[in-house]
Amino acid sequence: QVQLVESGGGLAQPGGSLRLSCAASGFMFDTSAMGWFRQAPGKEREFVAGISWHGDADYGNSVKGRFTISRDSSNTIDLRMNSLKPEDTAIYYCVKKHYESAPTPQARDYSYWGQGTQVTVTS
Repeated sequence: QVQLVESGGGLAQPGGSLRLSCAASGFMFDTSAMGWFRQAPGKEREFVAGISWHGDADYGNSVKGRFTISRDSSNTIDLRMNSLKPEDTAIYYCVKKHYESAPTPQARDYSYWGQGTQVTVTS
């Protein structure tokens, strides 16, 4: 059974930085895409970033130039968040596809989801 476990997150001031990590387990080596979505209270889930096994990354428009996704291995990814804004406040979810290697911005394309970790940006 595939499991995704997020770590990091927490509280930051506007302009500050945080890092999220995600470790996937329960599968043999594969090349499927992984990434991050977020959901703020009262809003729909939003694509944050995704990365292929080869390291090709894609970002949501609201985080481009501020967030960086990286992949250490087939089953671990990081999200470095800089220049944080109050509107970045949300629960952040690590996601993984079942087969496809390319990241895409649609939530329905991802078969596996972590439990989520809270990020709060406030002064």
